[in-house]
Amino acid sequence: MKAQDSATAQVSIAVSGRPTATAMAKTSTADRCTTDRSTTVTETAAHPTASGSPTDPPATPAPAASPAATPPPTATPPAARGGTLLAALGVLAFSLTFPSTVWGLDSFGPWSLVALRSVLAALIAGGFLLARRVPLPDRRHWGPLVAVGCGVVIGFPLLTTLALQSSSTSHAAVVVGLLPLTTALFAALRTGRRPSRTFWGAAVAGAAVVLGFTVAESGGSLQRGDLYLFGALLVCAVGYTEGGRLAAHMPGWQVIGWALLLCLPLSLTGAAVALSIEPVELTARGVTGLVWVAAVSTFLGLYVWYRGMAAIGIARASQLQLAQPLLTLVWSVALLGERLAPAAPLAAAGVLVCIAVTQRARS
Repeated sequence: MKAQDSATAQVSIAVSGRPTATAMAKTSTADRCTTDRSTTVTETAAHPTASGSPTDPPATPAPAASPAATPPPTATPPAARGGTLLAALGVLAFSLTFPSTVWGLDSFGPWSLVALRSVLAALIAGGFLLARRVPLPDRRHWGPLVAVGCGVVIGFPLLTTLALQSSSTSHAAVVVGLLPLTTALFAALRTGRRPSRTFWGAAVAGAAVVLGFTVAESGGSLQRGDLYLFGALLVCAVGYTEGGRLAAHMPGWQVIGWALLLCLPLSLTGAAVALSIEPVELTARGVTGLVWVAAVSTFLGLYVWYRGMAAIGIARASQLQLAQPLLTLVWSVALLGERLAPAAPLAAAGVLVCIAVTQRARS
């Protein structure tokens, strides 16, 4: 009762502004009960842990807490459109990687181009990480980051650059178009999941299409460039798989950023050695190709890609990436003047269908 009298006195003070004993004495019993109930609701809202007291009457939910007043936790259509745009920009950046590499080879040797590409990308990534004040990754993440660096930062760029010295861009685009499927296979092995028979059937069919196209284009046998491309598929799939696992603990762009910084000492050493051995003939096209593969393909493209993927989800983003090999075929004709082999568009379309089947089978 003392608690109720105290609460009533507080309510009377708040309403009348005169904390007198006379005012409290003139309060009717009905008003006191009403005030007690209002005070209980107020105290329950302010102190939820006190609502379990056996002397308190049951609290009535406040109108402000109505579910209708709470906005749904789903992304708004403008946010979804923005995520789709970012993911599409990432795919566009990746589709220009091979043509830009060919341009870069006009001015630099393959080893110099790859090393300079990694150095410039690491400097850009370091600037982003520093500006965002990103803390260092946990010690347990350094091992997977090394795998990402070996596969994505060094292995894939180096092997594809060596391959493009003897293989056409369109040929490389068809072979490397198998990368999403290869990554899915490595992810299944790494995580211990058992994909469906449909998944494995589509995977084998896609590999058969690429292998048949490669052998036919190479005159009945695999060439050195083809071996480089298949090696690039394997090391990049490993890097992507480990990067995908790390993305559960940090944003994806930070994964590639830290991997680039980890490889920076090796990239600097490689650049110094390669530039002292390989000739350099600076041209506008060569420098443009270097800047694109370093700034856009290696970091900024991945930055917008991961941001878009976070907004619209991995499934929808992966569907957009299916257009990447076909876009590369377009750039190989428009920017490099290559003539497409009749089988190239058909093989690219076949790989696209197989990857689409695996995406549906996994979901």
